[in-house]
Amino acid sequence: MCYHSALMMAVDRIEELREEALSAVASVGSTSDLESVRVRYLGWNNCSAELTEIKKGIRDLSPEERREVGGAANKATKEIETALAERREESVAVAEREKRLSSEAVDVTLPGVPYPKGSLHPSLRVIDEVVDFFVGLGYRVAEGPEVETDYYNFTALNIPPGHPARGMQDTFFLDEGLVLRTHTSPVQIRTMLSQEPPVYVVCPGRTYRRDSDPTHTPMFNQIEGLAVDKGLTLGHLKGTLAAMARHVFGEDVSLRLRPSYFQFTEPSVEMDVSCFVCGGSDPNCKVCRGAGWIEMGGAGMVDPAVLEEVDYDPEEYTGFAFGFGPDRMAMVKYGVPDLRLFFEGDLRFLQQF
Repeated sequence: MCYHSALMMAVDRIEELREEALSAVASVGSTSDLESVRVRYLGWNNCSAELTEIKKGIRDLSPEERREVGGAANKATKEIETALAERREESVAVAEREKRLSSEAVDVTLPGVPYPKGSLHPSLRVIDEVVDFFVGLGYRVAEGPEVETDYYNFTALNIPPGHPARGMQDTFFLDEGLVLRTHTSPVQIRTMLSQEPPVYVVCPGRTYRRDSDPTHTPMFNQIEGLAVDKGLTLGHLKGTLAAMARHVFGEDVSLRLRPSYFQFTEPSVEMDVSCFVCGGSDPNCKVCRGAGWIEMGGAGMVDPAVLEEVDYDPEEYTGFAFGFGPDRMAMVKYGVPDLRLFFEGDLRFLQQF
């Protein structure tokens, strides 16, 4: 009877310790408290861990007692260890969730963070200035396709097939007689074919030529203009170009017109502005190549053959046309030595404007 009572007391005590341990595990609030519960009930080197001490004393029991007490002790230990592991996972998950929520917390009372605003590309700034100037003179903005037919890009502009002037354009040829337009002059032809004179239009747009150096790129912007009316002369063209240059570059700009040749204008001139890098003093200047001037574009009186092509009477009407490179104009206006910087998309460069 005494043997049986002692055995039952040991088993009951193990059950009490199991329940205490499970209750303690369920009530802890942190991983450090969880570790304290483990040491208190299962710590092998902890003399106060009563369940561990019972397991250590099993070797002194009889075989029958070992089976009863050992089985109960091992079962209690396994349940406690399982509860500890589950609680530890829960604690880690809770800690991670709290950390994430803390890091993702948004203080709605704080003022909003301003989103950086974009700005106009320097070439577009110049295009807008030039277009605004001509619109102020009464010109209308006209646009057309960038992929053009051979007729509009060359033939209608008095450049028939086989003409050597086509070789000056460095053209990108496509299939079925199409080209990437080498200038915005086709827009002028389309405009004249669609209306009777007088005509006053300015034509901004992208154009394409096989060329690349500090002052040329394969794709570049261009602004062309056309005026057709009764009594227009080269003097009107010169005054218009001079006023435009002062509007864009300021009153101190140095401008020159020199004789040139274009198949669709006669007479023809080139418009140059003074070099902003060396002013003509450096023979090795990469921008002007020592000339002291930078080419801005060409102009001239519309060739009578072009007027006849669109059924305008050259005996009654005259006209002048001009074409500028706003990218080069931006180089002069903002003092940029290499045209290719405008097309690299480097925000550190573009944000300066």
